Formats: sequence, C-alpha cells, structure tokens
Amino acid sequence: MKNCFLFPGQGAQYPGMGKDLWEKSEKVKEVFTCAADSTGIDVETLLFEGTEEELKSTDKTQIAITVVSLSAAAYLQERGVACAGAAGFSLGEYSALAIAGVIRMEDVFPLVKTRGEVMEKAAQKLNKGSGAPGMAAVIGLGYDKMKEIIGQTGISDLYIANYNSPVQIVLSGTAEALAQAEGPCKEAGAKRYIKLKVSAPFHSDLLKGAQSEFSEVLHSCNFSDPVLPVYSNVTGKQVQSGDDARQLCIDQICSTVRWVDEEKQLIADGFKQCLETGPGKVLTGLWKYVGGDILCKPAGTVEQIETL
Repeated sequence: MKNCFLFPGQGAQYPGMGKDLWEKSEKVKEVFTCAADSTGIDVETLLFEGTEEELKSTDKTQIAITVVSLSAAAYLQERGVACAGAAGFSLGEYSALAIAGVIRMEDVFPLVKTRGEVMEKAAQKLNKGSGAPGMAAVIGLGYDKMKEIIGQTGISDLYIANYNSPVQIVLSGTAEALAQAEGPCKEAGAKRYIKLKVSAPFHSDLLKGAQSEFSEVLHSCNFSDPVLPVYSNVTGKQVQSGDDARQLCIDQICSTVRWVDEEKQLIADGFKQCLETGPGKVLTGLWKYVGGDILCKPAGTVEQIETL
C-alpha cells in the first residue's frame, strides 16, 4: 500500500494527547526525549497535564502538535506501516519535512518552538485598537469566488489564509476587515461565516514581521534534499530540494495554504491511502471533498493505528 502521511496543523491539539502512544512505545518515548532535550521544554507535563487554554497558546501549541505527530509516525512505522510520502497542513509541514529527511529530528523541535514564539510575538504587536486580528471560516464558497469578492470589495488587510476544500475557505485579517467581509460573503452564497478562536491572523501579510524574523532562524538550520516525496503548502506540489524547502518555509508564514492543490497532487502521484498522522480528524474530513475512491484515515492514537 502506497501510504502518504498527512500531518495536522494548529487547532488539532487537545489535553492528554499522545499519552497512549507514549505508554505503548519506546520509540515514541525517544521522540519525547528528543523534543525535551532540544527545546528545554518538559513536553510530558505540557501534553499530559496542560490545560486546553495552555495548549491554545501558539508558542506551546506548535511544539505539542509536532511531538504527537512525529510520535504517531514513529508508532505507525514500528507497526510496519511504511511512509511513501508526506504532507502537512501549515505547522504540520514541519513534521512532513522531518519524516522526508529534510530537517533532522533534533532540529525540527527547536524550529517549531521558535516559529510559535515569533508568530505569537508578531500577533501581540498588531494594532488591536478596533479588536484583535484573527481568522474566519467561510463555508459554501470556493477559492476563485473568494478572490473575486476580495477584489470587488477592495477590503484592505483581508487575505485567503487556507484553501481547505472546494467549499471551505479560511480568511485572515484585521478585526475590521473580517467584519466587513461577512456581508459580501453571505450575499455571494456563503452558508456560514464563522469567526475562529485563534491567537493570530495566520498565513497573511499581517505576519510579515514574524516572517522576517523566522527567515534568519531558517537560514541557520541545515535543510537536506528530500528522501521521500514531500509537498508544499505554498505551491501544492512536491518540494524538489533542501534549498527549496527552506525558502518555502519562509514563504509559508504569509502565503495561502493550498491544501486542495496538495490533495489533488497526491492523487495524481498515485498514493493509494492517506493517514492523518497526529491529533484530530480535520484532514480526514477535508479529504472527503477531493479524494474520491482513495481513503484518508485517522492515525493519531494507538487505537486508530491498531485498527488500520
């Protein structure tokens, strides 16, 4: 079976995640130890005792999800489930790059820790005089229609952050921009317009400050050429080299996550099954809009993995 491991992004976290994997596998304990040693964070306490509020903070969320995602990958491989390719949604792309040999395990945890810190800091610096900037999910509109609405309305500081599915777009923007966009979206046929509980306007030019700061960090880290096919949020296509991967990680901070394009590319490249390798079932749900006869299954817990 030609499996592609799909790694979830921020928002998939929940208290206690990963404990079943940690209790079951020495390989998973090695992942936890690597994360703790390379970041100085007591990841066991964070994951097993951290509250929902603590795990929502971007600087903690990113390391927590990456630990659990790579732990799930380790357990899958320990159980004989081979990885033939990898893709990740936003933050999840770093787990994909690690599995594909682009970033070393001992480097990926400090990278995502720093990524979370610079994004959190950039968000706190944004003007919150008229309310905090953030994100909104638009259900029932496609990518091209959303681009048309943004162009026609001329709303400034409004961006397409995520191309989640053919009928689901996520916007980032200032509080004012998101408020202004709701009416035109509903008039164009959106079924729902949902403000999301996030700490920053991810994947938008509002995080240019974070992008600039994180660029310096990425240039100090070694990026190797992929040993497995791995896919980019920015282009929706395979990453060709380590140098390309580094630049795409820089671009990803402010670029749209083109998840639908990645899904279509995975199908075109002949994958027979996708496994959501990490917490939650968001990517499994999104796959249903595009995947056709090719299944995506959740594989982030011991029970899910052992029933594959």
